[in-house]
Amino acid sequence: MNIPNQISVWISFQISIIFFVGVPFTLFLWAFKKRNKAVIKLLSIYWKISILFFISLLLLIGEYNYALVITNISTILITISVWFWNDINDELKEYDFSNSLATTTKVWRWSLTFISLNFLIQSLQNFSCFSFINSTSCEIWLQPSSNLYTIIKSLFNFFFGAYFTQAVAKFLGLFSLLIYILGLIQWLIIKLPKNGRNSCFSENGRI
Repeated sequence: MNIPNQISVWISFQISIIFFVGVPFTLFLWAFKKRNKAVIKLLSIYWKISILFFISLLLLIGEYNYALVITNISTILITISVWFWNDINDELKEYDFSNSLATTTKVWRWSLTFISLNFLIQSLQNFSCFSFINSTSCEIWLQPSSNLYTIIKSLFNFFFGAYFTQAVAKFLGLFSLLIYILGLIQWLIIKLPKNGRNSCFSENGRI
């Protein structure tokens, strides 16, 4: 087993927890306190898109063969979602470095971009794992999700009195993926042609 590669993948997942959950959650609360509609809207969109990353973790727990493909698609969509909106980009450009919220948001966006690129590069080093995650050489991609599996299994047993198995994780992941795809298609067909790259964060004073 490639120990350096294994450590690198493990570290990447640990960093992703910080920048995919911890930092945006903190920014979200901070933006509400500052009543910054642009950042609130950006993070609201981010949370909707980032659901796919957590779906991919369920699929990794369930050892779904194409889980790594979903993981990379999720990080790419996340990166696109934080850079896509012209009105939010224009709003953030108006703030200088003295605005700590805006500056932190900008740094966070660049961090997400590099994390996504890192995931893609590491995945390409194990290209066979894109279609067959259950092979021995792909265990490095399944191990980081094992801790999450343990936590979910304990919570599932506590709240529902039932066992959370890999088969259940795979089913929930695929079902959630279907709902996610339907929602994305709806946005592409209905909202994107109407609003384009305008997030409408300030439309009628709404957040």
